[in-house]
Amino acid sequence: MARIDFYILPDTTLEARLQFACKLAETIHRKGYRLHLHCEDKALAEQADEALWQFRDDAYLPHALEDSELADSVPITLGWQQLPVPTEETALLNLHPDIPEGIEHFARIAEIINQHQHVLVAKRACWQRYKALGHEVVPHKLG
Repeated sequence: MARIDFYILPDTTLEARLQFACKLAETIHRKGYRLHLHCEDKALAEQADEALWQFRDDAYLPHALEDSELADSVPITLGWQQLPVPTEETALLNLHPDIPEGIEHFARIAEIINQHQHVLVAKRACWQRYKALGHEVVPHKLG
């Protein structure tokens, strides 16, 4: 069973959620893991892509959208369709409101919750489903 880390932010904005996703991506990348950011749609994946480019002036996180020619050669991918087949060193950051099919192949999964009502409702349902499936769910209340 996977370990699911829920990061609970005090903010309500998508920008705060994406900013934290960038920080988390940097931490995961620094630890030597591959990472897939799973988004609700291509528009959100493109917003996350832009956030990763602008995250820090003094850092670069090698990443690509799943439909890019570079997707197989970078450690961080952003997608909105079917999850990739992970290696043992691949983590999943789920920015989608639902739990995607194929999570059982990931050892580590992260979810980011902010205080926006839509996100709270969706992620509460995910939390309950993860628990019902027998996963270890670990909350991290931030701020």
